[in-house]
Amino acid sequence: MTVATVLARDVVVARGPDAVSYLQGQLSQDVAALAVGDSAFSLLLQPQGKVDAWLRVTRIDDDAFALDVDAGWGEHVMARLKRFLLRVKVELELVDWPVTAVVEGDAPLPEGAWRVLPELGGDGFDLLNAGLPAGADDVTDYEVRRIRAGVPRMGNELDESTIPASAGVVDRSVSFTKGCYTGQELVARIDSRGDRVPTKLRRITGTAPVGATIVVDDRDVGRVTSAAHEVALGYVRREVELPADAVARWDGGESRVRIEA
Repeated sequence: MTVATVLARDVVVARGPDAVSYLQGQLSQDVAALAVGDSAFSLLLQPQGKVDAWLRVTRIDDDAFALDVDAGWGEHVMARLKRFLLRVKVELELVDWPVTAVVEGDAPLPEGAWRVLPELGGDGFDLLNAGLPAGADDVTDYEVRRIRAGVPRMGNELDESTIPASAGVVDRSVSFTKGCYTGQELVARIDSRGDRVPTKLRRITGTAPVGATIVVDDRDVGRVTSAAHEVALGYVRREVELPADAVARWDGGESRVRIEA
């Protein structure tokens, strides 16, 4: 049985004779090492090293790449890439391509589509430029799966104030051998110092709505950023020893929760 769901993603296509060299200098991933059909998650960073976008890059031709990002952030990616697009032969286009997560089973690959790395990791896969496979059961708990997997969302866990190491995406999104790219200095410095950042994205079990404050021993130690069906994500201060029992507090309520290691 195939279990899948269409994801809310925007897709930007970058193409042209300078596409490889340009994206190599803008993305944290080794774009030049991707063969046609390969994909990788990558960070698009501000010059200061904080997050502009977390996206997936897929090489769809020798000189063309598709960048897919959470819905509502495609224009942001376009604007960020255009800001440094000086005297290079690269065209950027926001395209109407569906993106589908196949979390269980298999699915045929339609013409013009690509099988890409799954957002959630694990054994599934995602389809770029392909809708829900015929006969597939639609996933009803994808948000729960995302939160359990610790996968951040733009606008929830990731924004222009986010340090990449805090979100836990560096290992799957950064090449430390590719050479220079915009925003590299902060990523490299934190990695060399043992990934010590003030807060880390953690999974929280129990009732904890978005915006709730996480309290340990009467100290505010974090805030909930995503929540669904008794599981949540939130940024928690580094000094909290995990796992830890905590209290989630919000206007009109509180509950006991657990911060997972």
